[in-house]
Amino acid sequence: MKRTWPNLITFLRLVMVPVFGYVLVSNQDYLIALIIFWIAGISDLVDGWLARKTNSVSVLGQIGDPIADKALTGVAWVGLSLLGVIPWWATLLILVREIGITIWRLTLVNNQVLEADKGGKTKTAIQITAISVALLHEHFLLQPLEVLMVLLYIVAVIVTVATGLNYVRSFRRGRA
Repeated sequence: MKRTWPNLITFLRLVMVPVFGYVLVSNQDYLIALIIFWIAGISDLVDGWLARKTNSVSVLGQIGDPIADKALTGVAWVGLSLLGVIPWWATLLILVREIGITIWRLTLVNNQVLEADKGGKTKTAIQITAISVALLHEHFLLQPLEVLMVLLYIVAVIVTVATGLNYVRSFRRGRA
């Protein structure tokens, strides 16, 4: 493993995933889970910025960073579904896309690194927002947050599936 600050931050984000999952599902402490989730999310921004700023972008980082992101959001979606906050159909659609694209990206690693495009970054931002609102709703139990939560997880599903299809289309056009 290439030892760089961005790679270390990505590794630490991976370590935070089971802690977040435990706090969410076992303790059902939604506010602490949200704080852990936000710290992990901010660390994602920091490691990307730092990698570009210090010219330490690496293949390990380009692979590890999205895996850490998918692990964090995946645990959040599954945990929220286990707790009955988010319906399973939403979680399953998101997970199928995320796992499928991640496996596909890993199979391409020897040939090319398939970087996140604007749609992928937008998808991640929407998912993080939807998860954050769901955690806030469960902590405060406010009706307006519930309406916003439902709207956001539906938008997250639509954007997640659409960006997955866009990745496949873009890759096919580039290969043909």
